[in-house]
Amino acid sequence: MLFAKPLADLIAQLEKLPGVGAKSAQRLAYHVLRMPGDDVRRLAEALTRARESLRLCAVCQSFSEGEVCEICADPRRDPHTVCVVAEPRDVAALERINEYKGTYHVLHGLLSPMDGVGPENLKVRELVERLRADVQEVIVATNPTVEGDTTALYLAKLIHPLGVKVTRLAHGMPVGGELDYADSATLLSALEYRREI
Repeated sequence: MLFAKPLADLIAQLEKLPGVGAKSAQRLAYHVLRMPGDDVRRLAEALTRARESLRLCAVCQSFSEGEVCEICADPRRDPHTVCVVAEPRDVAALERINEYKGTYHVLHGLLSPMDGVGPENLKVRELVERLRADVQEVIVATNPTVEGDTTALYLAKLIHPLGVKVTRLAHGMPVGGELDYADSATLLSALEYRREI
């Protein structure tokens, strides 16, 4: 046996985390074993508390401690604009820029027929229910990937008949980027989504 059973079990559990391979799981396991006992207990308690006390917000489907998350409960947010994202971490990314003042809707994934992920596996029904209220614009903020683009097109076709404006985040050249370093897909996207100045 290469590892003592408790260590092997810890490594096996860490390997289940996204982006953590065998070597990373081993490094994390050894790091945890070197941590002071109080820190390990706090880590275990934080994992357990998060898993047991968080739920999906009844409005946007992001994680929340209460029935409704802080963003949806904030009266200063514009309820007429809904930004649709794939994952809860995307909400955090958009909130970091401190410019968007509307609300969100989290799909918890993207359409991927090859992986067996259809609309019924996402929070699409909940989105459509929200649009029956006075929503005026849906901003689709999915990544510019095959799955992200497929999801954006599906949502646009689903939402347009409801009379709600559907927009998509522009993508292309990064701020400070240089043309000669950009790949052709990025340049094509930047050209296609150009705007008047």
